[in-house]
Amino acid sequence: MSAAPDHDSSDLPLGPGVVVLAQHACGLLALGKPEGVLSHPNKPGESTRALLVADYSEEHQSYTLPRAPGAKPRRVWLLHRLDSATSGVILVATVESVAEAVRAAFETRSVRKRYVAVVLGHPREKRALWRDHMQVRAEGGSVRAASRGGLAAESAMRLLRLVPGPPALAAIELEPHTGRTHQLRFQCSRRQLPILGDQNYGNFRLNRELARRFGTDRLFLHARHVACDFALASGARLRFEAEAPLPNEFRPFVCASPKRR
Repeated sequence: MSAAPDHDSSDLPLGPGVVVLAQHACGLLALGKPEGVLSHPNKPGESTRALLVADYSEEHQSYTLPRAPGAKPRRVWLLHRLDSATSGVILVATVESVAEAVRAAFETRSVRKRYVAVVLGHPREKRALWRDHMQVRAEGGSVRAASRGGLAAESAMRLLRLVPGPPALAAIELEPHTGRTHQLRFQCSRRQLPILGDQNYGNFRLNRELARRFGTDRLFLHARHVACDFALASGARLRFEAEAPLPNEFRPFVCASPKRR
């Protein structure tokens, strides 16, 4: 559905490579974030490589867009985050009440997210429900997850394609049921299925070898699809869906080669 004029996305100061994937007239948008782009700037000088090239308020979890002198400030609310190394769909809202409604949907698990990952190794099952406990802590300015205590983490895994080795690889779909920091990366690594290119939990030797072979050292984790059911303040119930095309780097692993005749 096209956006209403008050919620036009045509003048959003999109970050490098960021595109509008879908938008709703209520003011909800899905943006496609490339690998390496920040969900929001963390410190001064980072806005030029963030989702939107604009000032960001951590308190309000929103961007303030540049406006003409004397004009009313215009804000865009960030509704969830992706690691800078992860590409894919990310939701924003141009209306505060819509932002609150979608955030409430996240709290009640009414938002479904599906990721595609390329992992080192072959899963033992075609489908599995992964349940873990994980603890997230800061280490020297970076984030690190561990398995000691912490909060419950749950994800559904579905095998998409096995890639014969050496080394053996697999393309899998992951649907997180909880939203812990580094959850998918941690859960894959815990099962000896580290995500290709993971600099935190991966196989560093094989990462270097495969980066030379495939010409990229990116993290092979992509937020492919988001579906959200939420209620507006008026009581109207809406469903919003968006999908981000697979990056070209994923296609040799996810898409089977055509059979030779």
